[in-house]
Parts: sequence; structure tokens; C-alpha cells
Amino acid sequence: MSTYDVLIRAARVVDGTGNPYVFADVATRGDRIAAVAPPGRIDASACRDVVDAAGQVLCPGFIDIQSHAILSLMRDGRCLSKITQGVTTEVMGEAWTPAPFGGRVSDPLSSTMFALDVDPVWPERMRSWTRFGDWLGTMEEVGVSPNVGSFLGGGTLRSYAMGLDMGPAEDAELALMRRVAAEAMEDGAFGVSYALVYPPDAYAGTAELIHVCREIARYGGVYITHLRSESAGIFEALEEALTIGREAGTPVEIYHLKAAHPDHWWRMHSVIERITRERAGGLDVTADMYPYAASGTGLSAILPTWTAEGGRLYERLRESGARARVRAQLEGREPHDGMGLETEGGAQGVMPVGFRKPEHQGYVGKRLSEIAAMRSQDWIETVLDLLAAEGQRISTIYFSMDERNLALQAQQPWVTFSTDAGGFDPAWAKPLGPYHPRAYGTYPRVLRSFVRERRLLTLEEAIRKMTSAVAQRLGLQGRGVVREGAYADLVVFDPATITDLATFEDPHQLSHGVSEVWVNGERVLQRGVHTGATPGRFVRGPGAG
Repeated sequence: MSTYDVLIRAARVVDGTGNPYVFADVATRGDRIAAVAPPGRIDASACRDVVDAAGQVLCPGFIDIQSHAILSLMRDGRCLSKITQGVTTEVMGEAWTPAPFGGRVSDPLSSTMFALDVDPVWPERMRSWTRFGDWLGTMEEVGVSPNVGSFLGGGTLRSYAMGLDMGPAEDAELALMRRVAAEAMEDGAFGVSYALVYPPDAYAGTAELIHVCREIARYGGVYITHLRSESAGIFEALEEALTIGREAGTPVEIYHLKAAHPDHWWRMHSVIERITRERAGGLDVTADMYPYAASGTGLSAILPTWTAEGGRLYERLRESGARARVRAQLEGREPHDGMGLETEGGAQGVMPVGFRKPEHQGYVGKRLSEIAAMRSQDWIETVLDLLAAEGQRISTIYFSMDERNLALQAQQPWVTFSTDAGGFDPAWAKPLGPYHPRAYGTYPRVLRSFVRERRLLTLEEAIRKMTSAVAQRLGLQGRGVVREGAYADLVVFDPATITDLATFEDPHQLSHGVSEVWVNGERVLQRGVHTGATPGRFVRGPGAG
């Protein structure tokens, strides 16, 4: 009988803590790392499987703190584009979660920011998920390759109590939010997540957010947020996040830290200084980022948030009075709280890609300025007409950030890496049209560009930012490190060749260089090929019983 299941031999072990690498052999038994020893000290004959990792790096599996794999995992539990990057844990929940279903949520898919067709059985199944934990428990039961965990979607929470109503919550609605939030924390949520640029999250005031976060804090949870502004109003938006953390007594995590629009790139230096100063004063605030100078969201994000009140967005865009008001706000003649054009080059920096109607397929991948010219319209009229015709958010890429800021952010010790994306297989995803390349290339891009080519980070520091730093933020015990007794979420890659291949022009390309991946001790990637294994587990936050 074998003493160990797997022996990974002669690897350069980067343990995830930031410590310098060592050459070592690592053995697993069941779902755990059973031994870490100098090369040659573990008897290979006592191991069921031996993997020669000479010349390769062995490290903990990467933990994606901002995953949007909710629907893609229902489409394909293998999560191929993530596993081939080395991701072993997907943490979801920005703004929306499919659970809990109930209250004033009439359609479990109504608040999702992402459009991806799934088997009709899933929407019906979602209606039975009256508790937060029902969803992730189901995913483990059905079978997925990565571990899965989540924050409670703040938009879902508000919809549960208030639907898509604007205005402050009443006492009874606040009490309902606190009860639902407490139940989610007890089920294993890592905290609560708000995307304050999107309705209905945008309708929540600071006092309401503090109220909810005080409940989260009782369970050791985290307040994680897409700031209300990432451009002209970023200073005020940051202060709001810091105030919520301070008043509620909860740690703060900022999603995809960025300064959008060339006029506001300078603000990132001040944002970093402000966060660093606040951390020195004792407030636990951190951030994550992706290594691309373009973001991805809906074309509808340009609009003022009032347009979505009551769930009447697309209906309003067909009304002349509403359109006139939107135009006045987008032209700057009236104030508004939408994203507007935060891009480099205005409409030239906007690339809509997610069209569904056949008559719009000729626009896929073209810039908004080009589409407007093709239609003999200005960009505002084009946006309003396309959204009204499509009746959906239209997935769009926005070229809005500065590469120098990305480099500065990546070097901050309190910044980690995330994808802000789901997991795809090019075989079924490519026919759906373009997508942001971060779904395929985030982590290899960091290791290629930030580590190997530009030397912004050491290999050890980059891996810390992908593993133990994220596990620590989430309160995940026994993950994100290579040490005896830890879970065997492991990745083997070639540091000399690992690279991202996905581009904005041709995004559906798997990364290269990750050869082996284990999740809970089970091999899900072998010599770069997915094994079909689905050993992922529901990983829970600190409030779970």
C-alpha cells in the first residue's frame, strides 16, 4: 500500500507566503499536503504517482477574489480557462448572487450583470435556493473543478427587500436586509459585496451600507466594493468606503482598483497614498486588480442609474422624454451618477462586443465611434438605440486606464490580483463572440509581464498576491500555502514560458505554461490537458458554523 498518493519531485517550491523559493519534494495524501522535504528524501516507491517537476515551479493554486463564474460554471463545471491559468478557487458575488431567492426578487437572473445562456433547468433550480448556501452546496454536489465560495451580492440583498426601488430603505426593509445577511454569513458568505455604479446597488446610501456591514462584522466578514466612481469622483468614493469600514467595524476590500479616464489618471497616486496612510492608522483596507488597461462591463453602464429604477430601463430608452434627459446628462448639461465616457479617446475608446441581434453582428469588435458613423448618428443616440433594440446590457470593453498606474498598483503590498471574469472553453465560448481576455490570461500575464519581463515583482511576491494574501483576506484556513497539513490545491508551471495568449482582438485562447493542477488532492490538469475531474468544494467564510 502506498504511503502517499502523489509525489511532485525536484520542484522549485514557492510556498505562497512570500518567502524565497526552495527546491523540494512535495507529497500528498487524500486532500492534503502530507510532506514537504528536501529533494530525494521521500521514497518514490511509497507513492502511487510520481511527477517530475525539475525546472518547474510548484506553488499553491491561485485564488480569484473577483470571479464571475456563476453562470459559466453552470454551463461547464470544468472552468477550463481558469484551471489552465492555475486558478483552484473561484470567489464570486460582485453585486449579484443567484441566492437567496425570495422576498421581492421575482426572477433569480434579473439582477445579473452578465448574459450567458445556461440549461433551462438552472433558472428553475435557482428558485429553490432560498438560503445563500443552497446555491454553492448545489455546485459542489453537481461537480465543478475549482473550489467555489462567494460574497453575498449586495444588489441581490437590496432587491430581496426593495426590488429596484430608489430611495432610502425603511426600518422594516433594513431589518430584513440584516436578517438575510446574517443567514448568508452563517451559510458561509465571506461578507457582502456592492457594485455602487450599478443599480440597484447604486440606490443604497452610505447609512444603509453601514447598517448592513455592521451585521456582516458580527461574523468576521468583509465589505468588498466597486467604488461609486473610479474617475472624477474617486476621492469621494474612496472616503465613503473608508467611512463604512470604520463605522461598521469591518475590513474593506476594493474591487479592481483603477483610475479611469486620462484626465484622472493622476489621482491614482493620491488614492494609493490615502489607503497606505489609512492602513498605517489601523483600518484594514486592501484592494485587488487585473493586469489590463481596459475594463469590461455593459454598454448600459454609461447611463445615469435612475434609468433602471423599477426594472424599466429598456422601456425608458424608448421614451422621448427620458431620452432627452439622458442626453442632457451625458452631454454634461445636467449632473448624473452614471459612468459616462471614462475612456481614452471618448467614443473611440469604447468597444461593444456583446450583440445578440443578427442585424447588429457587423458592429461586434468595432469602436463606438465607428458604429455611430456607420449609423449616421452621434454616439449618444447610438447607445440609446442599440440598448433599446437589444433589450440587454451589451457586453463592452472600455479602454480607460494607464499602464503606468497598473505598474504602480501592482507593487503595493496590499494589492492582490483577480480576473473579474468567468471561466470558459473556447470550443463553446468563441461562437458567442468576443470577451475580455482577462478570462483566459490574467495570472499568466502577471507572471510573464510583471515578473519575467518587467521585473516589477519577484516571483515569490507575485505568487503571494495570488494565493496566501487572498486566503488571509477571506479567512480561508489551510489554503493558499504549500505546507504540511494544508489542502493540496497545487499548480506546476514553467516560469520561463508561462504566458497569456488571449488578446482583445482574439480573446478565446487558453494560456500556456501551466502543466499540472490539483484541487483538493485530485488532478484536474495533466500535461496541460483537463482531466475532467470535478473535485471542487464549497469553501466557507468565518461565520459558517
